[in-house]
Amino acid sequence: MTTGERNGYSHEQHGAVFDNLTAVSMTVGRGGAARLVAQLANLGPSDLVVDVGCGPGTAVRRASREGARAVGVDPSGQMLRLARWIGSLRRNERVRFVEGTAESLPIVSESATVVWALSSVHHWHDQAGGLAEARRVLKSAGRLLLVERSVESGAKGHAPHGLTDDEAQELVRAVEGSCFSQVTLQARRTRLRDLVIVTAVAP
Repeated sequence: MTTGERNGYSHEQHGAVFDNLTAVSMTVGRGGAARLVAQLANLGPSDLVVDVGCGPGTAVRRASREGARAVGVDPSGQMLRLARWIGSLRRNERVRFVEGTAESLPIVSESATVVWALSSVHHWHDQAGGLAEARRVLKSAGRLLLVERSVESGAKGHAPHGLTDDEAQELVRAVEGSCFSQVTLQARRTRLRDLVIVTAVAP
């Protein structure tokens, strides 16, 4: 019997508690980035935003507050349940959440005007596949915005969850190689963290 089991907790319960704490942390931590990416995307009522790796839906809800419709995509059922629960409390009919991955988005081709990913690109299993999917679902002249924490090379613990300067440059080259145009890389600072942001336009 493990220590957790002696104290009345199973491995599954520990996992659920950890998932819930992670979801709450992401809800708080993504606020500044969500406001920034919505501003950079210059959203309006005609926009449909696809948030790849939406987590608990912070940026999806921000998009709706800017007047856009938004779809959050995430592979985690726990995150989607939390996102839907928050959405139900606010009775927001302009957002929806679906299960999927960056490499296989459950979105109709050429239907979105904006695709963004906040702190999820470094989790993608196939970066080229994710970029190809973003290009597929974007309308011509649609906007791509990829936002990651700026991290130091060789960082330990949770700190490596982001992109180093070299990795950010590699991402720029990957976006250019996926036939996007007007590719830019910029650094921004929110209250909680330093960010690197890659923006581009679909062909």
